[in-house]
Amino acid sequence: MINRIHIINGPNLNLLGKRESAIYGSTSFEEYLEGIRGNYPMVQLDHYQSNHEGDLIDHLHAHGFEVHTGIVLNAGGFTHTSIALRDAIAAIENPVVEVHISDIYYREPFRAINYLKDVCVNSIVGKGLEGYKMAIDHLLAM
Repeated sequence: MINRIHIINGPNLNLLGKRESAIYGSTSFEEYLEGIRGNYPMVQLDHYQSNHEGDLIDHLHAHGFEVHTGIVLNAGGFTHTSIALRDAIAAIENPVVEVHISDIYYREPFRAINYLKDVCVNSIVGKGLEGYKMAIDHLLAM
């Protein structure tokens, strides 16, 4: 039973609520997370964001073997470029659900390349910030 979930956000996701609101909305991730925390009183929800690939890998390594833990990952642009991030997900034991706010398969052609999907237990795309809640629900249902 999962009782802790690490939400890990990659590059440029620190700008949610400020950048390209037509694609990503006008709510910051911190505002969104505070809004849904009350829905999960039995789960510790931790959030980490970095614009640096190695920091994301280190965070996966640090928490990928914790007991009763799941991971929600929005790797941002690294989804389309990082074999190293894919290998980190494959190396850890805890389940990872991939989230993308926009539908990466209906944007620029290069975004259709996804190196992470096949090593994650689920992939949620194009559901806006609600994709994070869907990912948490998926982990809790496992």
